[in-house]
Amino acid sequence: MEKDELIALRDQHEKELREHVLPFWEMHSGDVEHGGYFSCLDRVGRVYDQDKFTWLQARQVWMFSRAYNRIEARDSWLDMAELGIKFLDRHGQDPNGHYYFSFTREGVPLMAPYNIYSECFAALAWHEYDRARPSAYARSKAKEALDHFLTRRASPKGVWSKATSHRSLLSFGTSMMTAYLAYEMQELFLDGTVDKYYHECIQSIMEIHYDESLGVIREHVQLDGGYSDTMDGRLINPGHGLEAIWFLVDVVERIGQATLMSKLAEMAKRILDYSWDEVYGGIYYFMDAKGAPPQQLEHDQKLWWVHLEALIALSRLMIHVDDEVLEQWYRRVHNYAFARFPDHVHGEWYGYLNRRGEVHLNLKGGKWKGCFHVPRALLECTSNFNRLIEAD
Repeated sequence: MEKDELIALRDQHEKELREHVLPFWEMHSGDVEHGGYFSCLDRVGRVYDQDKFTWLQARQVWMFSRAYNRIEARDSWLDMAELGIKFLDRHGQDPNGHYYFSFTREGVPLMAPYNIYSECFAALAWHEYDRARPSAYARSKAKEALDHFLTRRASPKGVWSKATSHRSLLSFGTSMMTAYLAYEMQELFLDGTVDKYYHECIQSIMEIHYDESLGVIREHVQLDGGYSDTMDGRLINPGHGLEAIWFLVDVVERIGQATLMSKLAEMAKRILDYSWDEVYGGIYYFMDAKGAPPQQLEHDQKLWWVHLEALIALSRLMIHVDDEVLEQWYRRVHNYAFARFPDHVHGEWYGYLNRRGEVHLNLKGGKWKGCFHVPRALLECTSNFNRLIEAD
C-alpha cells in the first residue's frame, strides 16, 4: 500500500475508536450504583437487561485499561476500568477462586463457573489493570486467574461438563487463548515455561488443527489429532481461525521464527478464500467442512467480530509479509465491514447482519457482544498502520 493509503486507514480507525466507539460505552454502560457494566444495550444505549457476564465485565476492564495504557492516560478511562475490576473483585469468584459466568445486577451469582474463558478474561483484565495502576494485589489476582486457566485446559468444563468420555475431542479454542495469554502475560509464567507454551500453541494450531487439504482450521479434532467425521469435527469457525493467526504472528515475532510468517499469511488467505460469501459478500460465521447443514442456525449470518479479527490479522501480517493479495483482502474486508457495521448516528457497531448484509439485530451489546472486539480491533489496526507507515 502507498503511504497515503496507510495514513488514511490509520486515521479512520483512530477516529472511529475515539469518536464513535469508546464514548458509547463511557456514556451508557457504567453502573455507578452497583459497580460493573451493563452490556445489554439497544441501538441508542438503553439498558434492556441488567444481568452481567464475567466475559464482558473483564473484557471491558481490559479495554479501558488498555486505552489508558496505550492511547492516553485519561482519568475517565481508568475510572471506567476501576468500576469493573471492583465488581469482579467483590462478586466474581466462587469459594475455590473460579469465576462465575453471570450475575444479577447487584452481583448475586446466576451461573456456575463452568466456562474456562471466564478465567482467561479475568486474568487479562487484572493484568492490564495492574499495568495502569500497579499493585501487588492486582498482580496476584492476574496470576491466580492465569493459573486456573492453565490448570483447567485438560478438562475445560470440569465437573460442569455434560459430555461422557466416549467421544473426547481436542478444542482449538484453548490453544488459541493460551497463545494470547502467553504473549500478553509473559512475565507471569513460571520461569522457562512460556517458551514451552509458545511452541505448543504453534504446533497445535498450525499442524494439528490446521487442515492443509481444505485450508481451514478445525475447531475440534480427535485426541490423536485425527479427523472426527461428526458435526463437531466438521465445524469451521473462520473468525476463530483468523483471530488465532494474529495471535501467532505476535508469538512468532517474539520468538524470532520469521520463517513461519509466510505460512501464517498463506493460512489467512486460504481461510478467507474458503469462507467468503461470493454472492452477498462477507465472511460466514460457521461452516461445515463437508458442506453439510451446520448445526448452528445462525451459520450464514455476518458477525462484527469475525470481520474485525480478519482486519487485525491481515494488517498484522502486512507488517511482516510483502504480499499484494493480503492487501487486496484487507481492502475487501475493510470496505465490507465499514460500509455495514458502524452506526454513526448513535455510536458503536451493529453486531449481527443477515447473510445479505442487512442489520439483523440492532443491539449494540448483549450476552456475547460488549466493549471488546470493536475497540480492540480499531486500536490494533491503528497500531499496525503506524508500524507500516514508519517502515514505508
